Amino acid sequence: MASKRSHRFELRTRCCGEPANSLMQLLWMGRQNMNISATKRMCLARVFLCCLILYNACLDDARRSTRAEKEMHVQLKTVRLIAMLALGILTAPLISKAQLPEKIPRLGLLIPTSFSAFASRIEAFRHGLRDLGYVEGQNIAIEDRFAEGKAERLSELAAELVRLKVDILVTDGTVAIRAAQQATTTIPIVMAVSGDPLATGLIASLARPGGNITGLSFMFPEVSGKRLELLKEAVPNLSRLAVLWNPNSPGGPIAFKETQTAVQALGLQLQSLEVQRPDDFDQAFAAMTREHADALVVISNVLFFGDRRRLAALAVQHRLPAMFHLREYAEAGGLMAYGANTEDLSRRAATYVDKILKGAKPADLPVEQPMKFNLVINLKTAQAIGLTIPSTVLFQADEVIR
Repeated sequence: MASKRSHRFELRTRCCGEPANSLMQLLWMGRQNMNISATKRMCLARVFLCCLILYNACLDDARRSTRAEKEMHVQLKTVRLIAMLALGILTAPLISKAQLPEKIPRLGLLIPTSFSAFASRIEAFRHGLRDLGYVEGQNIAIEDRFAEGKAERLSELAAELVRLKVDILVTDGTVAIRAAQQATTTIPIVMAVSGDPLATGLIASLARPGGNITGLSFMFPEVSGKRLELLKEAVPNLSRLAVLWNPNSPGGPIAFKETQTAVQALGLQLQSLEVQRPDDFDQAFAAMTREHADALVVISNVLFFGDRRRLAALAVQHRLPAMFHLREYAEAGGLMAYGANTEDLSRRAATYVDKILKGAKPADLPVEQPMKFNLVINLKTAQAIGLTIPSTVLFQADEVIR
């Protein structure tokens, strides 16, 4: 009986050859080639598993063997330990790869107002990402921060996004862009909507912005003149124009100077009204009425945009035809708006994100400007203030709110 056991034990041992040396060689090969494909690594793991099963069978025989075979019993225990170690080394990368998801790009969205105020722009930006194949939560992540109209919070929120190590900062408005610029000089910054980034010193040139900022601008100096021409055509008896603006806004003085030049070119009288906080609105409109202003131009900024419904309501209350820069003001009840479509700009900002994620440098991506400006007229507001919009003006409108 003992001779049969010994014969079976010797047979299995011979089939295995030199088990310890062979396994050590395979283990060394697998360790030195951890970059081999998952399929090859799995094949090696199966070889080790088969060896392990065979050696366990041998080990069972060795436990029942004679004293002369005890030395081989010790060797097989060593072989089993090597095989188990080899299996762990070969399969660990596969398990790790399955458990750890691939890192996806993370965007930081810095918004100067509330979500509700920018909801349409944010959705337009997300829509642009989807059109380019990005699905939030799958191959891209977005961290958003809202300053709720408090400009002093933007620096803190920008710094927070930088600490989160986002891959790209996407922001809107000169104040927010400047806060992002002060927070980082390395993370790319995409301007979804900006005033005049060249005049405000955010970029070196439109063609080659330099630094870490690029994106879109809705400003053209000539637009201020066109805006006033449309207002004068809608209000034929216009002679005295009130201009509401915020001197603390980064783009405010530049836009006011452009408007001032256009007012002089049309031979109008200018009433400048500076507003730095919402509490100044009532006083400013009272001054317009007192000075007999015929119409109003509002130069947009973060403060005004957040209170656009109130501004539109005050203009109606004082029966003042008002012209604004952005269509959102007309949607909020303003009489007229002439400017770029900010939703379109926000959607196009996604293309900058895509290019940067694919390796482009912000410094080499030209800043784009809109080639088309839209005129939006709110006829409900015109009726409320007793103004009949000439058909020649209505014919030029891209959108009429009835």
